[in-house]
Amino acid sequence: MTDRLALFDLDHTLLLGDSDVLWCDFLMGLGVLDRDVFAARGADIEMRYKAGSVDAAEFAHFYLSTLKGRTPAHWEPLRQQFLREQVVPRIPRASLDLVREHQQQGDLVVLTTATNRFLTTLTAEHLGIADVIATEPELIDGVFSGGTTGVLNMRGGKVTRLHAWLEQRGRQLVQFDSTAYSDSINDLPLLEAANHAVVVNADAKLSAIATQRGWRVLNLV
Repeated sequence: MTDRLALFDLDHTLLLGDSDVLWCDFLMGLGVLDRDVFAARGADIEMRYKAGSVDAAEFAHFYLSTLKGRTPAHWEPLRQQFLREQVVPRIPRASLDLVREHQQQGDLVVLTTATNRFLTTLTAEHLGIADVIATEPELIDGVFSGGTTGVLNMRGGKVTRLHAWLEQRGRQLVQFDSTAYSDSINDLPLLEAANHAVVVNADAKLSAIATQRGWRVLNLV
């Protein structure tokens, strides 16, 4: 029997929104971030991300700059508030049910996201997903530097990180019957690497590819 692997993107897939964008809006709303500094650039990066044209390093470092200069402990109360107020209300019942369905079938379920690990681990816990592959924020002397470590978990980096994650566990992707779920053209490499691609709440570019290739289309609302 072949083991099964379910790979879930997070933002606009299981979550009806983008974690990074919501985090910035949340902090601007509290006055922690200066709206005059962050709003216009954030909107530009979000637009280019949706188009699949933003530079991966620029994307990661912009959003991680929101954490820069403070420790995880400093951010923890706001991270918990963010989860309660901004994330949980945007996770539909259908997302939770789909994750549970794979788990009940005995599948290995992995959340793989371009958003940084600090923001996404609480979301993964709420979803009941233990295994997370995410962009790794850099800590220097216990303080967020605003940079990253390792391969960015974005576009082809998601495939690279997945192979490395499985190798650490003595496994290979070819040993699994794998299914990948995503909304974004940025995740085309991941969808192509899996045995089964499912597009969820998909953007226009990915929808067109899904139609051409006969991929399954799903809406989680």
